Amino acid sequence: MLPFRKLLFPVDYSSPCRATVPYVADMARHFSAELTLVHAYALQPAFVSRDVEGVMVYNDLASDPALLDEARQFEIDRLRKFANEMFPDQRVESIAEEGEAGTVIHRILQHRGADLVMMPTRGDAPLRRFLLGSVAAKVLHDASAAVWTGVGSALEHHQPAIPYKSIVCALDESEEAEAVLRAAAALAHSYKAELSLVHVLEMPSATPEMDFNIYRKDLIDAAHTRMRTLKTSLNLEVPDTVIDIGITDGIREEIVRRKADLLVVGRGHDQGAISRIWSRLYAIVRDSPCPVLSI
Repeated sequence: MLPFRKLLFPVDYSSPCRATVPYVADMARHFSAELTLVHAYALQPAFVSRDVEGVMVYNDLASDPALLDEARQFEIDRLRKFANEMFPDQRVESIAEEGEAGTVIHRILQHRGADLVMMPTRGDAPLRRFLLGSVAAKVLHDASAAVWTGVGSALEHHQPAIPYKSIVCALDESEEAEAVLRAAAALAHSYKAELSLVHVLEMPSATPEMDFNIYRKDLIDAAHTRMRTLKTSLNLEVPDTVIDIGITDGIREEIVRRKADLLVVGRGHDQGAISRIWSRLYAIVRDSPCPVLSI
């Protein structure tokens, strides 16, 4: 997983995309990683033009290879120009392919591979309260690579917080917790950033038959013990916090308290397994005041 050697940056030329560029450039330089830009474009099945007599003529792109090649070359040239402007001092590979963005990204990951995909979310209010944007959601769900993402509007309106100085790692009780912590520790060490851990303990709702609050202290102690065990296994001496409020609010509060520049969470390669963080991942990304790296 770390160090990252191959980065993939999907480009749609939007303002959130451009706001992500400093983070991508920093990550590529920091790890001396290969950087590939990919742009997915869509061609209309037909377009309208006028002949010399002003008559409307419908041209079927699918049956005209010359027009297809012209459109493809236009998109490639446009992406290369973007790469030269945004990454003037870095070597960049540019790939432009026709198709739906999520599908194109998935295909490139399958055929070329990457350690990390970096992209902003594109969900807009009021839908942003429920969705990240279909492409970001698809990549988070389907990609086997790590995914760095952040809310586009937040990235646009804040100065890039790089290099990272404070990293929060959110852990749950799943089997992937050790791998997530290992990645967060390696990243923090590489950036010489402060690392802190947070475990959000969601208390079950009380019922007339059972008041779980009587077990609150035992559950918190058990969570602290688990984190101490994980830290000992990795020879880490970093602060940890257990919060017994909602996962999304709890993680956000810890990010603010630690003035974190980056949140590291688990995503789960076996995403069918029960994982409370995975099940809340979209909400965590949506509400995080800093970018999120999901492992």
